[in-house]
Amino acid sequence: MLNWALIFLIVAIIAGLLGFTGIAGTASQIAWILFVVGLVVALIFFIVGRRPPI
Repeated sequence: MLNWALIFLIVAIIAGLLGFTGIAGTASQIAWILFVVGLVVALIFFIVGRRPPI
């Protein structure tokens, strides 16, 4: 998930440098959403993995 966020961030930066503002905006929004979802999933896995066994 965070891999894809990084890829979309790089695409947004390159598109922004080349002047494609619409593509850059869309790619940055997708990167932000994937980053937040990835952090939430990582946090859930961290909490579930720290539970003591029953």
